[in-house]
Amino acid sequence: MAKLRDAKPSKAARAEAKAARKAAAKERRSQLWQAFTVQRQEDKRLLPYMLGAFLLIVGIGVAVGVWSGGFALISLPALGVVLGALVAFIIFGRRAQRSVYNKADGQTGAAAWALDNLRGKWRVTPGVAATGHFDAVHRVVGRPGVILVGEGSASRVKPLLAQEKKRTARLVGDVPIYDVIVGNGDGEVPLAKLERHLTRLPANITVKQMDSLESRLSALGSRAGTAAMPKGPLPGTAKMRGVQRTVRRR
Repeated sequence: MAKLRDAKPSKAARAEAKAARKAAAKERRSQLWQAFTVQRQEDKRLLPYMLGAFLLIVGIGVAVGVWSGGFALISLPALGVVLGALVAFIIFGRRAQRSVYNKADGQTGAAAWALDNLRGKWRVTPGVAATGHFDAVHRVVGRPGVILVGEGSASRVKPLLAQEKKRTARLVGDVPIYDVIVGNGDGEVPLAKLERHLTRLPANITVKQMDSLESRLSALGSRAGTAAMPKGPLPGTAKMRGVQRTVRRR
């Protein structure tokens, strides 16, 4: 009898988990379709590129299947359909990502937003130093060591980076410290290439060392003061006073 009682809750839990997975999958499909609709309206080349890639790969699969004959006449066209759909989806993803970065480029808080969306084992602390004009330095701990990422006016960010680098060097010892300024000027890294720039840095420490390093650096705290960085890019046309009031309310 006890086993039957245990089986019922277990069955109900599995059914509930299955329903939750279905709901989550449906929501993801809905979000993906909305993103595709928006991107298609803004990017007139999206559909031609996706259809062109799909038809080209399917055509190659059919041609090779007809030439080979036998089982390949069935398998290669089917494989072409799968690969064509995959390539079309990749094209959509990359063009959508490029569009998002182009919109965020030059906006206040864009670098912090990009760092929060890094893929992989990165430990990001936004706004470890900042000015009242929303120039900021963000700290990233990863396999390369410590990376200080500055955004804002280069003339104001460079002194911030130099000061933060001195503070950080006192705690990290011989761990490498890199500094990066996000922007489109000489010696700066464009926002869209920031993740690629970080991933190309050499691996100098282990994941275990990263944990130890992060705990030591947390003692530094933040010198951002009242000029806390906004969560995500802000339109460049926004008036600074209104932006500051919004940030303070957060």
